Amino acid sequence: MTSVLIAHGGPSIARAAMLHWAWEPFTVALLCASAVVYALGVRALWTRAGTGRGVSRWQAASFALGLLTLGISLLSPLAWLSDILFSAHMTQHEVLMLVAAPLLVLGHPLIAALWAAPAAWRDAWSDAAGRPRVAAAWQALTGPLAVFLLHAVAIWVWHIPRLYEAALGHDGIHALQHATFVLTAALFWWGMIHGRYGRRGYGVAVLYVFLTAVHTSVLGALMTVAPGIWYAGYAATAAAWRIDPLEDQQLAGLLMWVPSGVVFIVFGLALFAAWLGESDKRAALGSVAAAGVEARRR
Repeated sequence: MTSVLIAHGGPSIARAAMLHWAWEPFTVALLCASAVVYALGVRALWTRAGTGRGVSRWQAASFALGLLTLGISLLSPLAWLSDILFSAHMTQHEVLMLVAAPLLVLGHPLIAALWAAPAAWRDAWSDAAGRPRVAAAWQALTGPLAVFLLHAVAIWVWHIPRLYEAALGHDGIHALQHATFVLTAALFWWGMIHGRYGRRGYGVAVLYVFLTAVHTSVLGALMTVAPGIWYAGYAATAAAWRIDPLEDQQLAGLLMWVPSGVVFIVFGLALFAAWLGESDKRAALGSVAAAGVEARRR
């Protein structure tokens, strides 16, 4: 259907896009299964510990909003447009990495998944997670430097023209690209938000969020100022809708450069504020403890 509309002009691209919802069965099934598992896990946890314990209401709402964002990104007309316009594809990727991934991470999905599993499985997982080697491996995988590098490599490697073109031409590779973006982004935000040091580690997290904003902005700037088309596949599809492919690429670069940079800055400021709050709290507790020691000495 897409090829027919492109070949024969058809209505405006915005009007044509609204006719296309990608009800891809595997994606719909995966989203529904994730929602069911999370809901069952939270229900079991709240039944045992009390409503809002372990996973708060706002965290559950965050996960639900994250799944909704995933669905909009992968099933809405944006998915159809991403096959035609580089700027639409860039929008899709930014939504996946900067909106859906952190919302899902804030929802504590691992806790919900554990409580959705049978008790025997939870006990086995707890035993395995408590082993020194497993704990060390998880800390290494989710450490700030590790998640920063994994996410950075995923972003830059998948924008190599040959790999990006391969994703455009093959559904399986395209799905792998999206999965890589979402998983590395989720690990990145997990390491930043739920890092091994908790809020005490937010000072380091601010640094890596800033560095991510820098390297993604550099990639966006390179796209924006490039004199030629990076991805030949979009040259034909954009031109078929009377859209300048180079201008489309420039818009894609600006989207990665400016709006995503603003999102990173906002996240960085939020982490910085939380870090300052935690520092003040520790300082106050230290003062109280020191006063108590002094009082006992007297």
